[in-house]
Amino acid sequence: MGHIRMMGAAQPFISGAISKTVNMPQEATVQDVQQIYFESWKLGLKAVALYRDGSKLSQPLVTGKKTAEPAETTSPPKLRRRRLPKRRHGFTQEARIAGHKVFLRTGEYEDGTLGEIFIDMHKEGAAFRSMMNCFAISVSMGLQYGVPLEHLVDQFVFTRFEPAGRVEGHENLRACTSVIDYVFRALGVEYLNRTDLAHIVTEDMQGQTGKHATGHPVGREHRSGNGGNGGASADPAAPSAHLPGKATESTLAPGEFHGDAQDAQLSKFPGDAPACDNCGHITLRNGTCYKCLNCGNSMGCS
Repeated sequence: MGHIRMMGAAQPFISGAISKTVNMPQEATVQDVQQIYFESWKLGLKAVALYRDGSKLSQPLVTGKKTAEPAETTSPPKLRRRRLPKRRHGFTQEARIAGHKVFLRTGEYEDGTLGEIFIDMHKEGAAFRSMMNCFAISVSMGLQYGVPLEHLVDQFVFTRFEPAGRVEGHENLRACTSVIDYVFRALGVEYLNRTDLAHIVTEDMQGQTGKHATGHPVGREHRSGNGGNGGASADPAAPSAHLPGKATESTLAPGEFHGDAQDAQLSKFPGDAPACDNCGHITLRNGTCYKCLNCGNSMGCS
């Protein structure tokens, strides 16, 4: 009402209306507005302007406090980085991809889980070498902030760019579609026992289920059906209360699959699988080539 009284005192000396806005708080009611206009009429004002705080999306001045956001719109908790020990173990793998020498180095936590990677190709150009180093740093940061290794492996295998082709120096891999494909195939074989990514499955991989090749446990066991390219095999001498394919929901662990090797492959088609040039059916990876389960056609392999 202070606004109204000031205008009422000045109005007798002014021929026109007074340009003065009555500012009202956000909680003002219809009755408050009615009272403003009624008092303005009683004091003989020729016009009156009102503004309620917050009635527009933007305004030059805000006087009220910001209220706390509801729980549904609060930001997620900040992720915490799990630091590696100052002295850590790992492995160094030397290999050649189409004649290009590549060194893959890893760093592990105390429990044997992967925490960082290094990719060295010292004879490549400065730009390519720097990009590979930055990529390795970003992957390492993701691992230390909790990104599961299996998600990274599934995302980056079968990536295609040069250099690509024959792999020399790795006992389980014989070909790759790029350096990135080789790196994550090697990590999948070494830390997740992803025998489906290996071209040669050695005897020491047959009896492992989600363990590092040196025996260190990883954070998550990987089960993917029977041995060979279908996945890690279980111990044949171990007793089992359920036959493959008959396991109940309560006995299945997350990511566990019961069935034959072909069912394990069909459960997830490769992302880069081409269509069959004979019948058009989606093909399935067969070693370094592809085969069609519909007509039996082979895409380049005998």
